[in-house]
Amino acid sequence: MRLLPHPATEDIELTEVLRALSDPVRLEIVARLATRGELTCGSVGEELGVHKSTASHHFKALRDAGLVFTKQEGRLKYMSLRRDDLEARFPGLLASILSATRPDALSHG
Repeated sequence: MRLLPHPATEDIELTEVLRALSDPVRLEIVARLATRGELTCGSVGEELGVHKSTASHHFKALRDAGLVFTKQEGRLKYMSLRRDDLEARFPGLLASILSATRPDALSHG
């Protein structure tokens, strides 16, 4: 398993989180991760109907902002929501955003 670079919890910045979530595709990715848990990057990209390069751009933006954790196992990359880190850094923010966009996204985790 190979870990990709991620910001430390204390380095996650509110402006970067909000900037990442301002894109509807990235917001949808976060909502899917919130409801379904860990997903492969390939499956998320296919479900959303975006090109591989576009999906990769969105995944990197989410990872760089500190919203998701990505690990690589062989040829597959797995993404999960950094729910605990985000809650520790900005209490209630993620729940508020998810409840405003997708109420069902609060049920997992």
